Amino acid sequence: MPLYRNVEGKMEQIRQRPLPKEKDLQKLIEPNLLELLDIHFLETEYSTTSGGRIDTLGVDINGAPVIIEYKRNQNDNVINQAMSYRKWLTSQKSEFFQMLVNQNLPEKIANDIKIDWPHPRIICIAEKFGRFDVDTADVISAVFRVELVTYRAYEGDIFHLEPLTTLGERQNETAPVRNKDADQASGSVVYSVDFHRSRGSTEVQAIFDELRSRILALGPEVIERPVQAYIGYRTSKNFVEVQIQRARIKLFLRGIVDDPQGRALKVADARGYTLNYETMLNTMADLDYAMRLVEQSYNDVT
Repeated sequence: MPLYRNVEGKMEQIRQRPLPKEKDLQKLIEPNLLELLDIHFLETEYSTTSGGRIDTLGVDINGAPVIIEYKRNQNDNVINQAMSYRKWLTSQKSEFFQMLVNQNLPEKIANDIKIDWPHPRIICIAEKFGRFDVDTADVISAVFRVELVTYRAYEGDIFHLEPLTTLGERQNETAPVRNKDADQASGSVVYSVDFHRSRGSTEVQAIFDELRSRILALGPEVIERPVQAYIGYRTSKNFVEVQIQRARIKLFLRGIVDDPQGRALKVADARGYTLNYETMLNTMADLDYAMRLVEQSYNDVT
C-alpha cells in the first residue's frame, strides 16, 4: 500500500525516492541499527579470512551475532552470500566475537550482553525479494535463523522497513530450532516459556498465561522468543520483554505516551536500551492496565 499525507483534509500520495547505490542503503541503516532493528553496530565491511566482506556485523540486544547483507534491488544471490559468511563466522571461536563486542561497544553495554554464540542471525535487506528468495530462505530456516526485510525510501526523508518474513521463529513457538549437539558442546541451555513460567507462583503463572494470550492476539506477526533473562515478544523489534518472578511479573516496554496512573517507570538512559520503560503486574487486576501499555509499545514498532 502506498503512503499518504493529510494536507488540509486532502490525501496526497508520498512518492518513493529510489536510492542510487547499495552503499547508500548501508550508510543509512548502520548508524541507526539500534533504533531500526534493536541491533548494536560492530563493524562495517568486515573482511573474513575466506576472502569475503560482511556488509554489517552486529550483535542484537539478546546477544545473538548478526550478519546483515544489503541489496538495492532484487538479487538472487544475497541469501547464499550471507550463508557463506555465517559458515565462516561459526567456524571461529566465541571469544573472537566477544572481543569484537568489547572493542566496539561501551563497557557497560558490552558487559550486559551475554553472547548467544550457537544461534546467529542472518538479515537480508533489499527493495524486494523474488519467489525463489523466499522459498530458499524458508527451507534454510528449518535449521538457521534467516530474516528477509524489505525497505522503501520516500520523499521528505521518510524511510520504512518491513519484515517480509521472519523465518525460523514462527508465532507461538516456545523456542527456536536448535542444534542439540552444538548446544551440548557449548554448554548452552534451552530456555523455554515453561522454564520462565515455572519461576512464578501459581497465581503469577495464571497472570502470565492470560498476559501471554493477549500479547499473541495483538497480531499474526507477533513472535515469541524466550532467552535466558526473559521472554521477548516482537515484530520487527522487541516491543515487550517479560521477566517472571515468584510474586510478580516485570515488563519492559517502549514508546509509552499515555500512562495516566504513572505505572510505567522510565529506565535510566545509561542502559543504552530501547525498551526504556518498566512496569509490574502483581495481581490479575493489573492486567487490563498493563495491556494498555503493551499495546502502545506494540504500536511503536508496527
